[in-house]
Amino acid sequence: MSDAGTPPATAVAVIGLGSMGLGMALSLRKAGFAVAGCDLAQPALERLAAAGGRACTTPAEAAEGAGAILTVVVNAAQTSDVLFGRDGAAAVAPAGAVVVSSATMSPGDAEALARRCEDAGLVYLDAPISGGAARAAQGELTVMASGSAAAFARAAAVLDAVAVKVHRLGDRAGVGASMKMVNQLLAGVHIAAACEAITLAGKLGLDLATVYEVITGSAGNSWMFENRVPHVLAGDYAPLSSVEIFVKDLGIVQDMARTERYPAPLAAAALQMYLAAAGAGMGRDDDSSLARVYARLSGVTLPGGA
Repeated sequence: MSDAGTPPATAVAVIGLGSMGLGMALSLRKAGFAVAGCDLAQPALERLAAAGGRACTTPAEAAEGAGAILTVVVNAAQTSDVLFGRDGAAAVAPAGAVVVSSATMSPGDAEALARRCEDAGLVYLDAPISGGAARAAQGELTVMASGSAAAFARAAAVLDAVAVKVHRLGDRAGVGASMKMVNQLLAGVHIAAACEAITLAGKLGLDLATVYEVITGSAGNSWMFENRVPHVLAGDYAPLSSVEIFVKDLGIVQDMARTERYPAPLAAAALQMYLAAAGAGMGRDDDSSLARVYARLSGVTLPGGA
């Protein structure tokens, strides 16, 4: 790790340029930050470069001189790897850089990563995100953050660029992760319920576009129904948020619930549907693919022949 002192707030590394990370990187560029991005996907690197960012092949390369390091990867294991693995960011990050950790993970994993960052001379902000790819690209995410006052202070300008709302939930890592898991329980169950409902409508012979119009103006509506059912109506399951994300996240919910001796039967039932979709070969498809599982189980033909 460099001993150059607290780095400039204008240089940011974004490690993980998926649907959320790329949107965050582009929002940071719009806000005037010098952004270095790292991802395995060449198209994402090309989009960042076209926006004036620096495309990097390793986390270490991206983290050189960065005052903030945003890790927008899948889980705790990937976060640990991009920070502390081969060509990891922590080895070269300037002293005092803030790690803004946005992967969904258990509170225990967040606490462990915070300790490792502290030992490396970095500060850690437990900062899961919500809002989807479109809001990420618009700089309008919701951030559920917890960490030290120093972490919040050093990340403040970065968070302003990527989020419309930052919830300060506590002064230690793990609180943000806990809040995100409550959100993911609801999100996962709501997607499953939306897919169950729209496929039942098909079974009943209802016009699905009319069902969408009626429900989105009625008490049964949810953000997930409104957001995901159009994928079903279009027969388009290109992944914006994949089935495997909720296999992971609802699995974490179940692990946490078991540890706390807390019953979570709705989350457990929803998890089984995501597992069924993944087992049927839809794991990398959009999570609205649960509608296809219901359709196959019940003999319903959805738009697009699903």
